[in-house]
This record gives sequence, C-alpha cells and structure tokens, in this order.
Amino acid sequence: MPEFENPFETPAADGVGPRVTERLADGPVEGSSVEAEVVEGRPPKTTDVSADDGTTCGYCLADWVQSGRSAAYTFLYRV
Repeated sequence: MPEFENPFETPAADGVGPRVTERLADGPVEGSSVEAEVVEGRPPKTTDVSADDGTTCGYCLADWVQSGRSAAYTFLYRV
C-alpha cells in the first residue's frame, strides 16, 4: 500500500503545531483567509471570524474531503 504525505503532520515554522489556511468563500468576510490550528489531523469543522463591523461570523467546511494546506469554508451565521 502506498504511503501518502499528510501535510498536517508537520509542525509550522513557528513551532505552534500544524496549521491550515481557512479560505472564506462567501458571507460578510468573503475572500479573506485566516490561519488555524489543525484539529485531529484535519482542518477545523467550524470557525468563528470577526467581521469589520465587530460582529462574529460562523463558517463551516465547504466540503468534508479537502487536501493540501488550505481549506474552503462557507458562511453559516452572524452573531
């Protein structure tokens, strides 16, 4: 069986641990991206992001199966 490289196993250069770039595909902060720590070897299922107006926006993974060091997220709600 071939071995596949898991990009989330390697710690980040700052020593914090594996990180992923969350690309925000739509909603109030569409087009932005944020860095997040990997959870159980995967991008976090949900994330909260601060919008310019001071509110918090909830996002979730756009697709459960993603690869590489970034993941697409779609807008869920504004708090």
